[in-house]
Amino acid sequence: MASCYGDRIKVSIFGQSHSAAIGVVIDGFPAGNVVNMEELRAFMKRRAPGQSATSTSRKEADQPEVLSGLVNAIPELCSPCGGKSAGISGVEEYTTCGAPLAIIIRNTDMRSGDYSELRDVPRPSHADYPAYVKFGKCHDIAGGGHFSGRLTAPLCAAGGICIQILGRMGINITSRIVQIGGVTDPTLHESEILTAKSHGDSVGGVIECTADGVPAGWGEPIFDGMENKIAAAIFGIPGIKGIEFGNGFAGAGLRGSQNNDSFCMDGGTVKTRTNNSGGILGGITNGMPIVFRVAVKPTPSISQEQQSVSLSQGEDTILRVRGRHDPCIVPRALPCVESAAAIALYDAFLASKEG
Repeated sequence: MASCYGDRIKVSIFGQSHSAAIGVVIDGFPAGNVVNMEELRAFMKRRAPGQSATSTSRKEADQPEVLSGLVNAIPELCSPCGGKSAGISGVEEYTTCGAPLAIIIRNTDMRSGDYSELRDVPRPSHADYPAYVKFGKCHDIAGGGHFSGRLTAPLCAAGGICIQILGRMGINITSRIVQIGGVTDPTLHESEILTAKSHGDSVGGVIECTADGVPAGWGEPIFDGMENKIAAAIFGIPGIKGIEFGNGFAGAGLRGSQNNDSFCMDGGTVKTRTNNSGGILGGITNGMPIVFRVAVKPTPSISQEQQSVSLSQGEDTILRVRGRHDPCIVPRALPCVESAAAIALYDAFLASKEG
């Protein structure tokens, strides 16, 4: 169950970077939710590779193919579609039917030979070595196998659908780049990535995500808190090494009088004057926007020579990574972060209905 997430909905991601396809199965979607495929494709395109000089040159269309779980749009639920027959290239709106929703994304642009050396010489700061130990040398090394960022494509398929459903509930999820490397000026982010790339290097960064419109009362105390649920989903994104909510670590340097969010009435609704808590108290949403930031590490696959070991020879050696890799995954990670948050929030919403 390592590749599964959720309590009320079960999200299971499968495939490898260079397998015939990757995909996701989502069980537990209530019937009657409208899914707009045009919106979903546009959302997934934000994550797709090969679109700029700041990303990998691997080109994948990332077209979602729905195998099950959707039926023809019901006219009274989604009038724009007119009730015409469903089809990926035809009518754009469908409804969930209560069956598990299965989506695949075909892999088309693979160069597996670029990774053959990595079975013996693992990449520093990549999953190559622990995967070698855990799976008894049988792990798929090509493209990083199922440890690859390629697996965030089906995450975005699931999350994109949750974003649509939450959006109709008045919940809007957005993200932005706060920092690339040590640079906070957004006008310099691209040049920072390209400079690292020109040196055969990579760079990380920080992403901030906000969910507006989340009502108070979602989440549970202790181990099922809203922070817990979001963090668990977020760490399903390769390369994420840290998360903080609201003031996060900065709050550790403040006094309670500075960090506390004073309550106030706003048109008959309880709100807080500040949002240092990031919209969550005691693991439960308090009606303010949920705000969190994630730290994204520099891409470990770089073209500079690095020190590693030969597992077969039991000695130190030099590694020269081949293949196509992002000099920075932060720009393409934005929809991934939004997706993880949306899945966590929709799961919490379904739980709140039972309470």
